[in-house]
Amino acid sequence: MLTTLNTSYTDTRAADLAWALGREPLPALATLDLAFDGTKLELRLLGASHQVLLEAERGTCSETVACIPGSSTPLPLGVAKRVGNWEYEFAARVEVLSPGQFAGRAQELLALVSDHPHGLAGVFPGSPHAFTALLAQRQEGQVLWRTWHAYPQDGQLVATRTRVGVRAPADRLSPSGV
Repeated sequence: MLTTLNTSYTDTRAADLAWALGREPLPALATLDLAFDGTKLELRLLGASHQVLLEAERGTCSETVACIPGSSTPLPLGVAKRVGNWEYEFAARVEVLSPGQFAGRAQELLALVSDHPHGLAGVFPGSPHAFTALLAQRQEGQVLWRTWHAYPQDGQLVATRTRVGVRAPADRLSPSGV
């Protein structure tokens, strides 16, 4: 799903992004509700990037990547932690592209996400290459999502990848299974 976001472009640069787990739902400009085998996932486009809310019988998980006033947690390169009954993994990277490369990559990503049944993309007014996009899937009992945050004025594209899966019981962690 592709939408034009009815707000001003508030993310000024990639370095302004912060990451947080467990935040309450923030006001969203666009949402996409998905269901994967009893797991509910809500993809949310914010005026300041994205939030993903996951809810299942085993618990909940909330990820926010946005310009969060007063946040002291910058966007990490990687995180792996337990969140309730979930194993949570997050990775981020910043690509720096020339103007031509940026325009091509932006068009490619917007086409991929907007045509996908589990994709949500929002373009900010003023630039066809200023966007936030999310794409989710379920694979082998895990929920995965990828996001892209575009900063055309700096030629920066922030890409994130998240995996959330059910925490393995202690007996399954042992090499002998005992």
